Amino acid sequence: MTGFGRRSFLKGCSTAAIAAGGAPLAWGFLDPEVVNTDIVIYLFLRGGMDGLNLVMPLGGPDRAPYEEARPNLAIPVSGVDAALPLQGNFGIHPKAAELRNLFLANRLAVVHATGMPTITATRSHFDAQAFIELGTPGQQGGGTGWIARHFLSATNLPAHITVPALAAASATPKSMLGDTGALTMASGSDFRLDSAHWSWRDAQFAAVRGSGSGTGLWSGASTLEAAGRRALDALAVVSGHDFGTYTPANGAVYPSNTFGNQLKLIAQMIKLELGMRAAALDLGGWDTHDSQGSAGSSYNPFGQLVESLSRGLGAFYTDLDGAAPGDHMSRTTVVVQSEFGRRVRENDDEGTDHGYGNLMLVLGGAVNGGQLFGTFPGLATEQLFEYADLAVTIDFRRVLSEILIRRLGNPDLGVVFPGFVNYSPLGVVQGADLPPNYGAGDRIFRDGFE
Repeated sequence: MTGFGRRSFLKGCSTAAIAAGGAPLAWGFLDPEVVNTDIVIYLFLRGGMDGLNLVMPLGGPDRAPYEEARPNLAIPVSGVDAALPLQGNFGIHPKAAELRNLFLANRLAVVHATGMPTITATRSHFDAQAFIELGTPGQQGGGTGWIARHFLSATNLPAHITVPALAAASATPKSMLGDTGALTMASGSDFRLDSAHWSWRDAQFAAVRGSGSGTGLWSGASTLEAAGRRALDALAVVSGHDFGTYTPANGAVYPSNTFGNQLKLIAQMIKLELGMRAAALDLGGWDTHDSQGSAGSSYNPFGQLVESLSRGLGAFYTDLDGAAPGDHMSRTTVVVQSEFGRRVRENDDEGTDHGYGNLMLVLGGAVNGGQLFGTFPGLATEQLFEYADLAVTIDFRRVLSEILIRRLGNPDLGVVFPGFVNYSPLGVVQGADLPPNYGAGDRIFRDGFE
């Protein structure tokens, strides 16, 4: 694999200067031997999703303590609102039918008891979200997110990418913090030169891009001008696309809410073939301290969120599965995570308070789905973290590292997850194993350039 030194650093600075003005970054400093075309979608469930009521024990030694701890909230094993069986002693929420179908089709995997190392455990939303999205448990001062550092360290990307990363949101998430190439837009109509009258926009674009006569601001042959043209080309492609008339493939029906629209936007951007390699989005509202709702209740906010999550991911998979010009899901991996789980025992307000261990979901064409990965630590009081929460048995970075290595071909764990060592794959996704590189190093100046 190749790194980048003084000359390529200066080229990268030129493109970063373009990106700083709001245009997407063209990654001019990467000179790969093998190009990786895989895409990772990072979905964050903000608020602390109750993983024990998304995937719960249906039998075995953990069913009795689960029912005892949650007399009002436990998902039943029989009746109209019963949990849907997954595998072994575990089932999934009755509102998650699409997720269960994907699991049974071997396209969805569940990873038990994930989270941060015990020494960095926190029940603060702000701290936990920052630690996880930055990829640095216990530290918030790094200034870059784990996805941004992936792009910094990856050496198997094309020389130029029109839109390398997309944040389907109104603000760039911390996972992409420091990535000047990340395009942030809540909807397809957000990416515009400005909102002025069309004649003014066209005049501005022509003045900067040039009309073919070689008189445009970026009509020269320098690296900077070439990067500027690529940025404007991206602007032309994205702003010229009518996102409002999009018809999902294969009869996919997205939820008619913000989450559904964000997923639809990501699907459209994938199909535009702009080189996107990463996308991030949120689904919030999981901070269920009171009136969380039970499976058979008429007031069931948790169940409604689960249904939206399930329907959205089901539609996303259907839309990209085998869609022209190729099977996009074969190269797309969706990873779903929350900042922490909830307390095992429900509170007096029929809700659940901030906990610790949780689950992660991994979805895609190259996922070894239909399996429950990791070790479920048990729900007996003596098995709980601080006698209250599901314990963590899998460091969340282990799951993300496997996706980095096996799907994205990036073994530089010391850059992406500094301080994380002793990685070993769980087998959640398919792909080649590369020896992990734990050395943080200085990837920009490692050729001796001062």
